[in-house]
Amino acid sequence: MTGNDKRQDNFQTVELTYPVGIDKERLDRYIGRNSALGITRNKIQKLIEAGQVTVDGQPAGHSHLLKGGEKIVINIPAAPVTNIIPEKISLRIVFEDQYLLVVDKPAGMVTHPAAGHHSGTLVNALLNYAADLSHENGLERAGIVHRLDKDTTGLIMVAKSDEILHRLQMEFQNRNIKKTYWALVCGHMKKDIDTIDLPIGRSLKDRKKMTVTNLKGRDAQTAYRLLERYKLYDLLEINLMTGRTHQIRVHFSHIGHPVFGDPDYGGRQKWHKGIYSSDLQMANKALDLISRQALHAKALEFTHPITRQIISLDAPLPEDFRSLLNYLSEASN
Repeated sequence: MTGNDKRQDNFQTVELTYPVGIDKERLDRYIGRNSALGITRNKIQKLIEAGQVTVDGQPAGHSHLLKGGEKIVINIPAAPVTNIIPEKISLRIVFEDQYLLVVDKPAGMVTHPAAGHHSGTLVNALLNYAADLSHENGLERAGIVHRLDKDTTGLIMVAKSDEILHRLQMEFQNRNIKKTYWALVCGHMKKDIDTIDLPIGRSLKDRKKMTVTNLKGRDAQTAYRLLERYKLYDLLEINLMTGRTHQIRVHFSHIGHPVFGDPDYGGRQKWHKGIYSSDLQMANKALDLISRQALHAKALEFTHPITRQIISLDAPLPEDFRSLLNYLSEASN
């Protein structure tokens, strides 16, 4: 049995080689008897189901039979952060009662602590602001019902008890909570109204990214409608029917219209290809106005889990996004 161990951002990556010349063995059992890994059978099952275990570069199931010589790669998420310090950070509270609150998250703020981000997160701020928060998912995710990427702005729901967390997450699963985003995408959409229905999974080339894939991909649907057409870009209103990681960014990048300014999915470079040189000045000026993806979680509509009232909330566009649209409107005339 041979192997090595290395750390990579949020994952500890372990590489093993199944010995040649011994009996065939199920993948999960082989990993389980490798005591050096120190992970439980339940954890192994979850890692395999999440596509974090590959055999010769391909995700494999629990009962995959190892014959000899296969290279096994296991990506183990870093241990959760437990030493989280409440921090006095200003929060824009859009809605609050004794059960839950909704925050308008600014750009640059990570939702919860993780490797490389132990302070300055929304959770650090929430622990200082609220005496009671759900701890169902650990202190590092205190109160968090759903998340937004670091550089995506807008509305996030926070639960003050485990019961409220369960109820809200069930509403998300049942697609009863309406999340509306505004996004500026590169190029022009062929249809003014449409739905993108493509499965999303973890990229095998870059574990920090997601991709459209039929291999262990989960169903994902993104509905959009055109709000405004500028010379090089379209402003879209987007509603998510599912909540996959990076869903909007991955879907629009895959169909050739990455979210403007997105450094990870082609929004700051690939879109340059094919546009006229006379338009480059406008494009570069637009990039100077925003240093992130032009994506904003603008509205939330849900039924309150206790009062059963319909709650409709809206977050105004942040200054950088607003300035970008103002410039494009003038430059497109």
